[in-house]
Amino acid sequence: MRFIRKAMIGLAALAALPLVAQGPVPQPKAEKPAKAAVDADTGAASANPLNSADVEAWLDGFLPYALEKGKIPGAVVVVVNGDGVVLQKGYGYSDVAKRTPVSPETTLFRPGSVSKLFTWTAVMQQVEAGKLDLDKDVNSYIDFEIPPFEGKPITLRHIMTHTAGFEESVRHLISSDPKAAMTLKKQMPLALPERVFAPGTTPAYSNYATALAGYIVERVSGEPFDDYIDNHIFDPLGMAHSSFRQPLPAKLVPLMSKGYPDVTQKPEPFEIVIPAPAGSLSSSGEDMGKFMIAHLNQGGVLLKPETTRMMHDFPAPGIANLNTMALGFYEQWVNGQRAIAHGGDTVWFHSYLWLFPESDIGLYISMNSAGAEGAAGGVRSALFHKFADRYLPGDEPMTPIDAKTAREHAALVAGTYVSSRGSFTNFLSVLGLLGPTSIMPTENGSISLPGLDGLSAAARDWVEVEPFVWRDRNTGERLVAEVKDGKVIRVSMDAVSPFMMLTPVPAAVNTDWINPALIFALAIVVLTALAWPVRALVRRNFAAAMPFEGRARTAYRLSRLFAWLVIAAVVGWMALILTFSADIGAIGGPLDWLIHLLRILTPLASFGLLLTAGWYGWLVWTGKRRWTTKLGATLLVLAALPLVWVTVVFNLYGSNMVY
Repeated sequence: MRFIRKAMIGLAALAALPLVAQGPVPQPKAEKPAKAAVDADTGAASANPLNSADVEAWLDGFLPYALEKGKIPGAVVVVVNGDGVVLQKGYGYSDVAKRTPVSPETTLFRPGSVSKLFTWTAVMQQVEAGKLDLDKDVNSYIDFEIPPFEGKPITLRHIMTHTAGFEESVRHLISSDPKAAMTLKKQMPLALPERVFAPGTTPAYSNYATALAGYIVERVSGEPFDDYIDNHIFDPLGMAHSSFRQPLPAKLVPLMSKGYPDVTQKPEPFEIVIPAPAGSLSSSGEDMGKFMIAHLNQGGVLLKPETTRMMHDFPAPGIANLNTMALGFYEQWVNGQRAIAHGGDTVWFHSYLWLFPESDIGLYISMNSAGAEGAAGGVRSALFHKFADRYLPGDEPMTPIDAKTAREHAALVAGTYVSSRGSFTNFLSVLGLLGPTSIMPTENGSISLPGLDGLSAAARDWVEVEPFVWRDRNTGERLVAEVKDGKVIRVSMDAVSPFMMLTPVPAAVNTDWINPALIFALAIVVLTALAWPVRALVRRNFAAAMPFEGRARTAYRLSRLFAWLVIAAVVGWMALILTFSADIGAIGGPLDWLIHLLRILTPLASFGLLLTAGWYGWLVWTGKRRWTTKLGATLLVLAALPLVWVTVVFNLYGSNMVY
């Protein structure tokens, strides 16, 4: 018996070696203090019983109204604990025209990036198998090379914590055309984005990196990714109504919910998520419940307990004490309770999954529309916070700091910021001109972030409770500014801190001066361009002579020609952006010709205008011309300068088609 016992211990140690190689399993973070719930006589909140009857009654009082108000056709909600399903229920319709109700057992929704949790689980299975090392250069697992950044390679740990340093990439992301789907072997080298941050330093969400992890699983396991997920996750859990395959298998097609802009509009085609491991899952509510239960049960049949703890508890570096990444999951603290979670959005489906490991509870929602004005985001936030208030209440005191300090700190953090999740080296960086993130001081000495209010169910009401730490009165979420030597280095908030941060916009691309300069420049260019034919008509009508001759006439005409080319380029970029906004499927193929054309036309027009306007201005100023002519020539040169600047710093040139 002693021999058998020693043998079992030895086998367990050998099995654990792949995990030990990743480093010690981190202990969970010290939990934030939460006051124990007591009865109503004390005045403190107490938890409602988490049972089917209470959850259903509460959801029935909340969700139907929220969906109707938000013009969202349908949703599925699942609540589980480690013992099984507490409640799974569909609301509204999966097909509005046919009045088909949502079935939690069989109706398929698209969880979007919640799919990533399956990819991360697959990665950890291969870590257990000894085929993957979280801290090894990923180049050792793939058949193409990812160049080092600042001499440092990417590891799977970087990928799973969204700190690989890739910039945002949308070209091969999502489409309504089934032909857009491609193998991971083809896509990974084709869609490789630029790295803009040193690995392990900056959270910057990356769909590409997740797809790369899926490709690595495919290569080391010897199974196509879809087959791997079927064989090692879906089949062991009995997830019969789930698939990563695109298009869906024929037997699942009739069960797929339609996706809608909102309940008043027609359904849209099935979306093809091109980096499939990052978001192509279609799944029923019941199946998602099985996945949650497995993770709550220390991995269940999917992972060993020590692997699951590593996945759930790893503390990635972040800003101060804000929410951070685990391995694949990210933190969402509420009422002193730690949840690990992941959200997901396709164009038409919007989902979220939360696990409360210490309380043994899981919560999942998926909706088949963003709803009116993006209502789905508010519904998800409200569901999370209201659920926690009802079943996991906690008292988190909020004591504001003194008013004078609060005003000083609000003034210090006020400014324009850029997100770490964005485009920096390609033409899509120009989108920063349209919607910069601003932090503004308020009249009461607090701060406001209008651009991020949509992440919550209500407008934020920030209160500074510690130096450079603000809390939202409505949700308890925090915003933290990291300040060094009296300057803000970076800012983030609980809702996005695991995978995104804000840094002050560099002066070179700061919209505070660029946008006014652009408005001035375009106004001068448009007036100049329009004045050219108008003056020609006036001269013809009055039989007047052209006031310029020789080189001056040539310079005059060329500068006006390039003014019209600038207008054409601006109109082209606006049309491209509007088309992308209206149809994300237009990204990555149908409009490539326009992108190539604009990246030739834009530098030609802006630099051409600067050169010809400068030539014209020199001839005007060295000749005997009226002061009004000299003023017009000077203004045109000044107008050309910001146009050239924007062309260069926002990368409106080149031939690289990874964006």
